[in-house]
Amino acid sequence: MDNSAYDWESGEGVSGIDDPAAVDAAFERGERPLGSAVIGLAFNCSPEEASPRIIRAMQLPDRDQRGFAFTAAGVVARLRGDLTPELYAALRVEGPSGFAEHAIRDTLTFVPFGKLQPWFKRRWVLVTVRDKLEGWWLRSEDAVGEAWRALRRRRS
Repeated sequence: MDNSAYDWESGEGVSGIDDPAAVDAAFERGERPLGSAVIGLAFNCSPEEASPRIIRAMQLPDRDQRGFAFTAAGVVARLRGDLTPELYAALRVEGPSGFAEHAIRDTLTFVPFGKLQPWFKRRWVLVTVRDKLEGWWLRSEDAVGEAWRALRRRRS
């Protein structure tokens, strides 16, 4: 995509950007839709090319654009099945609540367990066990509710 296809003022076209140098120049100019732009890089560039720009966008003062940067990290995990060490570190620092929650979930879902870094492996185990226990709890709650309803019908 040539640079004339990006309208930095309106944000039109920046989510399809595939030129890391154009994003670097936009950072230098202080453009607003940089979070959207790094999503484009996540789709169109290698993780190694996109990662430094995604991490830089994670520090933006605009909450929405920062959120888009974390979305970009999740896109990398979904499409590439791995993250750069820097992206793993950034997600770990942000933690499982807030902006990084969905990107961490994407990482745990789409990156093979063997490729995960130790903190993410522990997180995977925690989330898997918690989800399994929650499922059992909900199924037992349903069974108890059904038994209670059957008992009440029988008494009526």
